[in-house]
Amino acid sequence: MLLSEFDYTLPEELIAQTPADKRENSRMMHLDVNNKLIEHKHFYDIVDLLDDNHILILNNTKVIPARLYGHKDTGARIEVFLLKEHENKEWEVLIKPSKRVKEGTVVKIANELSVEVIQPLPDDGKWLVKMIYKGNILDILHRVGNIPLPPYIERKMTSDELKNLDFERYQTVYAREEGSVAAPTAGLHFTQEILKKLSDKGVDIGYVTLNVGIGTFRPVKCENILDHKMDSETFEIPQETADLINKAKAQGKKVVAVGTTTVRTLETAFQQFGEIKACKSASELFIYPPYEFKVIDKLITNFHLPKSTLLMLVSALAGKDFIFKAYGEAIKNKYRFYSYGDCMFID
Repeated sequence: MLLSEFDYTLPEELIAQTPADKRENSRMMHLDVNNKLIEHKHFYDIVDLLDDNHILILNNTKVIPARLYGHKDTGARIEVFLLKEHENKEWEVLIKPSKRVKEGTVVKIANELSVEVIQPLPDDGKWLVKMIYKGNILDILHRVGNIPLPPYIERKMTSDELKNLDFERYQTVYAREEGSVAAPTAGLHFTQEILKKLSDKGVDIGYVTLNVGIGTFRPVKCENILDHKMDSETFEIPQETADLINKAKAQGKKVVAVGTTTVRTLETAFQQFGEIKACKSASELFIYPPYEFKVIDKLITNFHLPKSTLLMLVSALAGKDFIFKAYGEAIKNKYRFYSYGDCMFID
């Protein structure tokens, strides 16, 4: 399986730079996998496509303000991107420009927060740093940090209005568990009203937590995709959700996953334990054709980058040829792509 098989050309103007006017107004491509049919809808139509024969599983992780801007005592500006917290106030981070720091460099972010560089890590450009602060780090990050928008959203923060927009819209309405450096973007289309309408129709809703890491942005660099290694991401499945999924499976109901992070959480748990049960674990699962799904049946997901592991995952679920046909239709019909873009329902 070659990386070049998962490439496509996307016109730059189709990369969404801002969210839709309203979450539920995003366009949604409906893929009928069995009949190989494509329909063009809006996300609010999801209420008509699901009923009491479906359960819906969402990732309730919450994005932290992980992008920090500071400077050295020389005045040189440095960006620190938080990735993963360790013990004793230590974090894995990315640093730009990394050539301007060395072991012992201190980057002042704000009066209440500085970052001391400890050492480079062997893992592809990451660094280990110590955060210098007093109090609660999440409270401080919400005061001095920035929402870590993906690199393909290239607009600059030109106003508090835009910054506040991202703080609200680059977060699902059901986000609860802080720890991600990227949003589970398929969930950005949901509103509390749509969740209530689905619940009123008899669609049971459950939540898992997978903290999305930088691996969601990282390109696959090896031509043979079997040589690619996924970044490890921590996840948790509560007892209530495990019971919901197992009961649904026993009743023959369909499990609809919202986002590839939810897919990887559930499929990893089944791979590790042979069943879905309450657990805290980590996923390095790389899903690509011809993967056989054990838990999920259907998927709500955004449109993904060329040559990405996410594109490979949806190709495994819907079939690579059908997915590429759908992407061609999306480009022809000027769908909006990536994090702030439109979505598809793989049915």
